[in-house]
Amino acid sequence: MYFDIFVNLFFMTSEKDTYKTIEIAAGDALFKEKGSKFIGYVYPITSEDEAKIFLDELKKKHHSARHWCYAWQLGVEEIHYRANDDGEPNNSAGQPIYGQILSKDITNVLVVVVRYFGGTKLGVGGLINAYKTTAKLILDEARIVQKTIDVFYHLIFEYQDMNKVMRIVKEQDLNLIQQKMELNCEFLISVRKKNADKVKQLFFDLRCVKIKEINP
Repeated sequence: MYFDIFVNLFFMTSEKDTYKTIEIAAGDALFKEKGSKFIGYVYPITSEDEAKIFLDELKKKHHSARHWCYAWQLGVEEIHYRANDDGEPNNSAGQPIYGQILSKDITNVLVVVVRYFGGTKLGVGGLINAYKTTAKLILDEARIVQKTIDVFYHLIFEYQDMNKVMRIVKEQDLNLIQQKMELNCEFLISVRKKNADKVKQLFFDLRCVKIKEINP
C-alpha cells in the first residue's frame, strides 16, 4: 500500500516536459463500408488557421465527396481542440476521430476523414465505427515523434563575459537559437522545461547577464 501511495504522489508531483506529435503529413488511408468510402488524412499543425487551409485543400481535391469530418488538437500545457461532424449525426464523426487522437496521446495535429456516400445509410453505430476505424488507420501510418517542452530565454551581456556564458551553454547542453555579437551581446536560447529554473539561476549567479523568459 505504501508503494502505491508513493507511486501516485510521484506522478502527481512530476512535471511533464515532453509531448508527442507528428512532423510529416500522411493521407489516403481507405476504409470501405456498404458502398461508402472513407479516406483518412493527418497533418501537423500549429494553429487553427493552418487547419482551415488543409481542410480547404481537401475540399478542392475531393470536391464530389459528401462529408469532410475532422478533429484537431493544439497545445501542450493548455489544450485546445475541435471536433466537427460536418452534417453527419451529432457525435458520430468528429468525436470518434478525436478519440483516436487522444488514444495516440498526440497534439498539434489535424485528422480529416472524407466520406463518399455509397447509397446505403450506415446508422449512427456504423458511422462511429467507420470514422473511428479510418482515423486509426491513418494515425497508425503516421510517424509519431516525441518532443520536449522548452523554455526560451533572452540573454544580454558584455562581450568580455562571453566565455562565462558559453561555458554554461556547453555544460548544460543548451540550444543556441540566435546570437548577436557586438559590445553588448544577445543570445536566444532554449532549455528543457524541467531544467529551466536551474539554468536561469546559473546565469543569474554570474551577476553579469540580464536574463528574461520570452515567448518567441
